[in-house]
Amino acid sequence: MSSTTNILITGANRGIGKGLLSTYLTRPNHTLIAGVRDPTSASSKALLALPRGENSKVILVKIDSLSQTDALAAVKTLKVEHNITKLDIVIANAGIANHWGQARVTPAKEMTDHFEVNVVGPLLLFQATAELLDAAPAPKFFAISSAIGSISLQANFPLESSAYGTSKIALNFVLSRIHFENPKILAAPVHPGWLQTEMGNDAATGVGMEQAPLSVEDGVNGIIDKFDKSTRENDSGTFISFDGEHIPW
Repeated sequence: MSSTTNILITGANRGIGKGLLSTYLTRPNHTLIAGVRDPTSASSKALLALPRGENSKVILVKIDSLSQTDALAAVKTLKVEHNITKLDIVIANAGIANHWGQARVTPAKEMTDHFEVNVVGPLLLFQATAELLDAAPAPKFFAISSAIGSISLQANFPLESSAYGTSKIALNFVLSRIHFENPKILAAPVHPGWLQTEMGNDAATGVGMEQAPLSVEDGVNGIIDKFDKSTRENDSGTFISFDGEHIPW
């Protein structure tokens, strides 16, 4: 029997997270661990009915990015109740983009709210999963970021995104530190493209567009292709994009 590839994805019941989970799930011998805020919700339970490859399955665990303890409790559950002894890939996908505005009018609470979910949440997820990542032969820790988090590209963006953009810049720094401090783990933030998720479309309408330019399917296919091909030597500690390119910091 082939060995199982174990992948944990947060924010897995909607948008990019659901797209990643459903695509990986069609592969054989894959265990997809869906981190969701409420495992009892209809959208979470629906993940259990998705098409799957041979010997593949979904495990639901509660991981709310605002919780200081959920990620640790989820890992304990995986070890004790599901006999998970390694994690091959962890994808910190859960995030928020609740405020758009110039720096001069961005409320302090919007900054702290975005930092708590978009920066502290992924950090706590890594801390909780690091031991299981170390147990995998070629572990990978990715965080869904945004090209808005590139300081070099700020002139290219019409969005006034002080809270969201600053949180993504900080997230990118955290992934860079994980790379330098963990020589076995491939760690990198990834720009998924401007996708037609609820978050992506909200941002698009805010600048007069009808919707975001890319479908979720296009973004997810690009992300997974890049994840499949990524190596510690070539990609860890860089800012990668769904289209295979590297983005400047």
